[in-house]
Amino acid sequence: MRLYKRLARLSAGVAMGLGLVGAGTAAAQDVVKLGYTGPLSGPAALFGRNSVTGLEMAVNELNEKGGVEIAGKKYKIELVVLDDKYSPAEAGINGKRLVQEHQTPVVFAGHTGGTFALQAFNEQSNFLVMSYTSVPHVLERGNKLTVRMPPSFLGYVEPFVKSAMANYGKKVGLIPGNHDYAKIWTKAFAPAWTAAGGEVVIDNPMDYNKDTDFYSSVTKVLAAKPDVLFVGGASEPTALVVKQARELGFKGGFVIMDQAKMDEMAKVTDGLKALEGAHGVMPLIGDEAPSAKRFVEKFRELYKKDPTHESSLHYAGLHMAVEAMKQAGTVTDGAAIRANFGKALKTLPAEYNPHAVTDIDDKGGLVGPTPAAMIKNAKYVSLQ
Repeated sequence: MRLYKRLARLSAGVAMGLGLVGAGTAAAQDVVKLGYTGPLSGPAALFGRNSVTGLEMAVNELNEKGGVEIAGKKYKIELVVLDDKYSPAEAGINGKRLVQEHQTPVVFAGHTGGTFALQAFNEQSNFLVMSYTSVPHVLERGNKLTVRMPPSFLGYVEPFVKSAMANYGKKVGLIPGNHDYAKIWTKAFAPAWTAAGGEVVIDNPMDYNKDTDFYSSVTKVLAAKPDVLFVGGASEPTALVVKQARELGFKGGFVIMDQAKMDEMAKVTDGLKALEGAHGVMPLIGDEAPSAKRFVEKFRELYKKDPTHESSLHYAGLHMAVEAMKQAGTVTDGAAIRANFGKALKTLPAEYNPHAVTDIDDKGGLVGPTPAAMIKNAKYVSLQ
């Protein structure tokens, strides 16, 4: 809780306008502002702060090089960051503020519900939504001004089911969050589990974004005697669920939705031992691709810690959006920026693309690998 309070105090300053990166050096130059709405207070605060760190890192890189030349004019980049407390309603309000007060042609949406809220008016207002969600549904509405940054979570479902069932057994207890993203993930995972010959012994969703003590809910699920627990929300509360399950004597495996990151969870569980048998996203530090390794080194040098996927994907997403502006020759027209995204991915330097994104599909989803992993003997083991 002390961490949440510190982040809440920080986010309050950011939301009041102190989150304008590069503002002090941009006075003599034209400026283009990019927006972010996401959780900077509450249990998901660290998730949001990691996202902002990646955005700030990219902005600082661009501004340190003198800004960006677009249509023959040099621009400094400013980042306007607003806290939505993981609330879709607050995200919608923030989106309108960002567009109306700051004229942001691009807004980064930190979660699924926030993306849906912005999609209610982004086409009419002509701004591009850079969505941080792996939920495929955000692109099935036909919104022409949305880019989904993470790969679809559907790529994780089969390897998670296959490995968890083979290593731990066929009975799964569902204990997901009750937010939009978790509901959609659960609707994909549960049928895949039963189709593979497994059994769902209990379904008990709960609020990962408000609660910090999950004892009663976890106790109820463990009473059904599952072999595997299906969990997921932001990393910190998800780690608390896992920790309480272990303290209550659970010896089985875990399937962790891709919102929570196992390397971040390990900071709460005091290492990987409590996460033994967990299935989740391979941390970037376990990725052998040269672009990933370069980013990890650069991030560690700047921040003295390992990067999360929230940081690296937002870092890459901002560089992609700015490259698309360059290709489109505009800092105001969201439709033109979106139309040039594919071209931008072809010209984007590899150093700005740590996840090796290769393309964007017709609906707006970035195309890249889904690095599934399992923790075995306190090590990350690839499931690919």
